[in-house]
Amino acid sequence: MKKFIFLMIVILAVTAFSAFAINAQTSRKSVSAAEVNGTFRMNFQGKFRKFSNEVKILARGGGKIRIALDLVYPYTTRSGEPSVNMGGLDAEAEIAADVAKYTSEDGKCTITIKFVKAGTIKVTQDGSDGECGFGHNVFARGTYTKVSSKKPSFEETN
Repeated sequence: MKKFIFLMIVILAVTAFSAFAINAQTSRKSVSAAEVNGTFRMNFQGKFRKFSNEVKILARGGGKIRIALDLVYPYTTRSGEPSVNMGGLDAEAEIAADVAKYTSEDGKCTITIKFVKAGTIKVTQDGSDGECGFGHNVFARGTYTKVSSKKPSFEETN
């Protein structure tokens, strides 16, 4: 019985240490402007592989970044033609360590961008398509890969 209890304690300790080590490896204290700046794309698969979502990011300094999301929801019409619902966002987000967050003024939509590794971001969305101001079934979530390291250009806002 003592061996069984000891074995269980060892297994729990190893499991806890492994979980801590994995979390420690996935979070970084900061990301460079070179890693942040650029255009990231997530391509759809299957019959919608010609469509993609895009995120442009520009480091502003002082814990701020500018983000622009160009999003679609591809579908097939009753006549068999491909079509999309669209959504977009152009805003400033706060960045701390390797995570950037945008929260809408009413607090109903939060877009979180995690800089997983150089050239890869993971985007999550808390809030519905409507709460985030996107078209029907349009969501930002997914894993995006950097397609350009050039500083992105943004549409002028008044």
